Amino acid sequence: MTQERYRDLAEWPLMATALVFLTAYAWQVVGHLEGPEAEPFEIAMWATWGIFVLDYVANLWLAKNRGRWFLWNLHELLIVALPFFRPLRLLRLVTLLSVLQRTVGETLRGRVATYVAGSAAMLVLVGALAVLDVEQHSPDAKILNFGDAAWWAITTITTVGYGDLYPVTSLGRIVASALMMSGIAVLGVVTASIASWLVQRIEENNEDVVAAAEEPVRVELAELLAEVAALRREIAELRRGQEGPEPEHA
Repeated sequence: MTQERYRDLAEWPLMATALVFLTAYAWQVVGHLEGPEAEPFEIAMWATWGIFVLDYVANLWLAKNRGRWFLWNLHELLIVALPFFRPLRLLRLVTLLSVLQRTVGETLRGRVATYVAGSAAMLVLVGALAVLDVEQHSPDAKILNFGDAAWWAITTITTVGYGDLYPVTSLGRIVASALMMSGIAVLGVVTASIASWLVQRIEENNEDVVAAAEEPVRVELAELLAEVAALRREIAELRRGQEGPEPEHA
């Protein structure tokens, strides 16, 4: 089995696994569950984390160039090797965007709108849950509930940064850094897509203008060619008339 074939087969199961992880993680963080109440959710999260580890091993084993794949996917190794980076694994849910893209059509504007809405919502949700998880137990925490966490995530990903809420722990700042870079990446892709769309539209308009300008020229050229052909026929008839009939031989 090739790596591409494996990825096609594993896409939906991994997305379902990530949804299970998201549900268990969100329930535990927002509900402030601890002790026996949190055990089922911890088991679910560790089980899904184990599936992601197996997925990493399978990708590494099936890669054509394992050394190169390993170097180019060090972030994958960090995510599966460091349990406190578990929320980042939820970024696999962006595969939902490819499914949504097929439903909204193939236009560039449809793809951009889907990408923006889906990516922004996913990053805000994951960022809010992650920062709330690491901040809510700190004595100096500014972010104490999901509402504060969601507001902080929105102002961070949009690069507004009011400064009314901010993480005070080291892990919280790591989550903030990841959210900032992700927000910049999303905005960069959107800007590039819009610029590409504008260039495409300009080129299409230029082609239409050139085609419209060339059409009268084609008509005039065709008329001139027809006139030239008619003149040639007339000249040929005149020459035959001047030469007269051929003399008869005795």
